[in-house]
Amino acid sequence: MDAGTERAEGQTRRRRIPGAPTPSPSAPARGRPRSEAVEQAIIEGVIGLLEQGVPLTELSIERIARTAGVGKATIYRRWSGKEALFVDVVASIEEPDSELPGTSMRDDLVRILEHMRRRGLSMRTSALLHNVLAQMKTLPRLWDAYHELVVDPRRRATHEVVRRGVADGELPAGTDVEFAADLFTGPMLLRTVMRSDAPLAEDLAERIVDTVLAGLRDAGA
Repeated sequence: MDAGTERAEGQTRRRRIPGAPTPSPSAPARGRPRSEAVEQAIIEGVIGLLEQGVPLTELSIERIARTAGVGKATIYRRWSGKEALFVDVVASIEEPDSELPGTSMRDDLVRILEHMRRRGLSMRTSALLHNVLAQMKTLPRLWDAYHELVVDPRRRATHEVVRRGVADGELPAGTDVEFAADLFTGPMLLRTVMRSDAPLAEDLAERIVDTVLAGLRDAGA
């Protein structure tokens, strides 16, 4: 698969960085339109530079603006700095978060873990995503921003699903929500992050959820 195909398949919905200005529908247009096309051109410009082998540490706002064919002010109107922009770049090449069915705790947990499994597969096939995430770990501010805007919301969503399961009686009353959430996600994280050679079978999400559910129910019986 070439880089262009990977990028096309990896397109995801955009995440709005907290504090970024949002144009009012009723406000009169001034200057150039602040369109999604401009934002996408900027993100594509960063991805293009990364594909050429330019390290994240060497990407300046000036170079990004020149590559995307925009002014620096255009970038700063949308992102507070490079960290916020790079988080959106990584989000754009990841698979989008799955919409939860909401039919039961089990169904939602299976959907969450299936998303993690598919992301693990993407990490193994997308050299760009793997390389960018590896570089991010050496940039503490960027890594922290990625966790705040991408990882933490996913973790909170998992906690909310488990909390709802306890309230609905799918798990015993008094279940430690955070601990239970770790039990569900831990095995999938182990296989997708720490064991790059581990098999990721299509039924893995269901097997993990059902095994952990049975254990938690037995422990609470």
